[in-house]
Amino acid sequence: MATIGLTHYLVLSGIVFTIGLYGALAKRNAVIILMSIELMFNAVNIAFVGLSRFSPVPPGGAPLDLTGQVFALFVITVAAAEAAIALAIILTVYRLRKTVSIDDLNLLKW
Repeated sequence: MATIGLTHYLVLSGIVFTIGLYGALAKRNAVIILMSIELMFNAVNIAFVGLSRFSPVPPGGAPLDLTGQVFALFVITVAAAEAAIALAIILTVYRLRKTVSIDDLNLLKW
């Protein structure tokens, strides 16, 4: 039976980050771009937790290093705040312009 190692976590993180990067660069809907950025944040969280899980234990140190999990909690907190603010901005722009397409928005010109 195969065990899941650090490589598996990092490959999964890379795949999820690539999907998020594609969505952020190729799509024109502001909500889809926001969801793609959240995917990239989650990919970084997977990498943090995986690296923390397989980090070497220093002599006399704790048997499990929780640094990656703590960083992941901070990223989740920042991502939640970012999502709330971004959705509020998107809703305001939609009320003014009746569209969330990035191509149709030019905020410098009313």
